[in-house]
Amino acid sequence: MKKLLITGFDPFGGETVNPSWEAVKRLPDTIGGYELIKLQLPTVFGRAAETLLKKAAACGPAAIISVGQAGGRKGITPEVVGINLREAGIPDNQGNQPVNVPVVPGGPAAYFATLPVRDMVAAMKEAGLPCGLSYSAGAFVCNDVLYTVLNHYQGTAVQAGFIHVPFLPEQAAEGVPSLPLEEIVRGLEAAIKAM
Repeated sequence: MKKLLITGFDPFGGETVNPSWEAVKRLPDTIGGYELIKLQLPTVFGRAAETLLKKAAACGPAAIISVGQAGGRKGITPEVVGINLREAGIPDNQGNQPVNVPVVPGGPAAYFATLPVRDMVAAMKEAGLPCGLSYSAGAFVCNDVLYTVLNHYQGTAVQAGFIHVPFLPEQAAEGVPSLPLEEIVRGLEAAIKAM
């Protein structure tokens, strides 16, 4: 059975919970033709991607999906592209707040995700979940991981990409979109089955 390395983040920005990790840890151990290897990443520039790549080197996955929180989004959004930029509106969990710094000095401006993101969205839509493609993973630690992983696996058979998920209802202030945890889990399952 092929291995899928799937990651979520620890809470950041004053939150006590991160829906990405809460959803990832509740996924079954196998989905479709994949055995899932679950890993929590620190919300820290550079360290998150290093943690992921170290685990990937040890387990040799066929595919890598990183999942992250995007407060304010209404649905589950696979990312189309990662950009070579660190630009933090808030500090990461170690107080780093880079501005206009490349993720990989001298690297290309951007990489497209190599996961079948359109098929994933179609599968989640069919499952009745709010979702859509996203063309910006931001410039915080989520994008940092996406770009670093795509750069590392460029030209290999390993598929990689990133999925953003909304706040959980208990995180969202009035009027801010959210999605129940069980729906996020269902969405990720549908997305993985589409691979």
